Amino acid sequence: MLRRPCISAKPPASMPYPARPEAKMPAFDPALIEAARVSAAWPFEEAKKLVARLQKSGKQEAVFETGYGPSGLPHIGTFGEVARTSMVRHAFQVLTDGAIPTRLIAFSDDMDGLRKVPDNVPNKELLAQHLGKPLTEVPDPFGTHDSFGRHNNARLCAFLDQFGFDYEFKSSTDAYRAGEFDATLLRMLARFDKIMSIMLATLREERAATYSPFLPIHPRTRIVMQVPIEARDVEAGTITWTDPQTGERFTTPVTGGHAKLQWKPDWAMRWVALGVDYEMAGKDLIDSVKVSSQIARAIDGTPPEGFNYELFLDEQGQKISKSKGNGLTIEDWLSYGPPESLALFMYSRPREAKKLHFDVIPRAVDDYLQFLGGYDRQDWKNRLGNPVWHIHAGTPPQPEVIATGAGDNAVRTQISFSLLMNLVAVANSEDKAVLWGFLQRYAPGISPQTHPRLDALVGYALAYFRDFVKPAKHYRSADETERAAFIALDAALAALPADASAETVQDTALDVARAIPRYQNLTAKNATPERPGVSGDWWKAIYQVMFGEDQGPRFGSFAAIYGLDNTRKLIAKALDGGLIREHEAFLAARQPLSA
Repeated sequence: MLRRPCISAKPPASMPYPARPEAKMPAFDPALIEAARVSAAWPFEEAKKLVARLQKSGKQEAVFETGYGPSGLPHIGTFGEVARTSMVRHAFQVLTDGAIPTRLIAFSDDMDGLRKVPDNVPNKELLAQHLGKPLTEVPDPFGTHDSFGRHNNARLCAFLDQFGFDYEFKSSTDAYRAGEFDATLLRMLARFDKIMSIMLATLREERAATYSPFLPIHPRTRIVMQVPIEARDVEAGTITWTDPQTGERFTTPVTGGHAKLQWKPDWAMRWVALGVDYEMAGKDLIDSVKVSSQIARAIDGTPPEGFNYELFLDEQGQKISKSKGNGLTIEDWLSYGPPESLALFMYSRPREAKKLHFDVIPRAVDDYLQFLGGYDRQDWKNRLGNPVWHIHAGTPPQPEVIATGAGDNAVRTQISFSLLMNLVAVANSEDKAVLWGFLQRYAPGISPQTHPRLDALVGYALAYFRDFVKPAKHYRSADETERAAFIALDAALAALPADASAETVQDTALDVARAIPRYQNLTAKNATPERPGVSGDWWKAIYQVMFGEDQGPRFGSFAAIYGLDNTRKLIAKALDGGLIREHEAFLAARQPLSA
């Protein structure tokens, strides 16, 4: 049973990969700290506000907080808030050279009353009998813990541990009952009128008539009571109220877990009682942050630093809603992409509304690989602006590359997700071993054991291609000019050695296009009438006719890995209509499933 706050024993949030060799040097070397002080990366901008706050207050510890409502399971927004907060926390540690201790509290509002029965749980009739009770007093419909709240708290801890976050779990129920909030609750009782004045200005007349910031727990039914307070005794620390159903009058202490606060006063109380210095929140809570900040000041506290991040949108640009089920779950994302790609999505432009749907996953994966591949070539200033530094808490892993050639001709390539998906398309197999066969022929020394992240990417590519890419493909026939161009490309590939490098194949394809007026681009950089540039229409024709898409991977890299003979066979199949016929048969076979 999860009765006590559980402390994560994990290291600070970073993805579970071996660190690059540089991680062995002191984490906060002077050059790093100097670059951090002028970095414009948003985690450093946020951390600088926190540094100024602690310099002003003289406080010797920085407390970060994220909140969780345990009436449901952890979701993709939970990951985003903890990941972003962890990034700010690490930036703060660098700016202060690790001299100021930090804590991240993952707070569960598990004393909230159960308002409705969730749709995604078993034994709904069991929960229905306990509506209104604190979540930690509602039976666990899954039968694994002593309450529904404890069950979901355990799921939260397991969820956060899965990603290696460094945090301290805190239960609202435990904190209230242990008296951790008592002093602040008594101060709120003494400032009752001030708090009521702040809250009543935000409420409609009907709600304001019965509103109380304190919610007593009914001593018999255990329901969290939404009732007006008839009397309060500051010296005794009690409130008096009447049960509207029985007319019975009760006097309840506001301390010791006998009562709790409405959520905006509760948020403010928590900030003050726990000494929270930093907490971010969604844009939909801007007004709530303002109100809770007023209440915090009314009880002599200082609201935490933080910012409001934008909300996620679905494919149609509508706000994602858990009740509508119109968004991605974290399980959805991790079925098609690694955790690092999700962390990159959370890092990027947090103050801008972003569409969160399946189409963004491949781009996020390839963007992550590109940022990782460029990290070693950057100085400290640019590294601190590189998302992978923040995703991996300052120690990004070495990129997994495929090396071909030797000496001056050696080429190191990081295989992209888009290339893998095109390889899946033409391999006509959902077997990872078949794809590895192509990769190993290109670079014989590699294997799933030497390149485990690439092996995982192969699995993600297979799943994403099967579920999203293949059904959406649209092959077309080559027109007369394109047919002649593809025949010329086939002949040029036939003249290359079987082990031609990706660069050689790419240059060969460019030279084929230079001779065809349709694809000549005389406005390209360094273009001349004798050696014109090549327009994007050439690559678009290749992608549409051979891959059934408008864009794809670098052709030279694809052909080198797939094999020149196989690439020539693919060209022949495209020209004789075989790709179109195969895809039509695939779509026809799917039709009864979607009917």
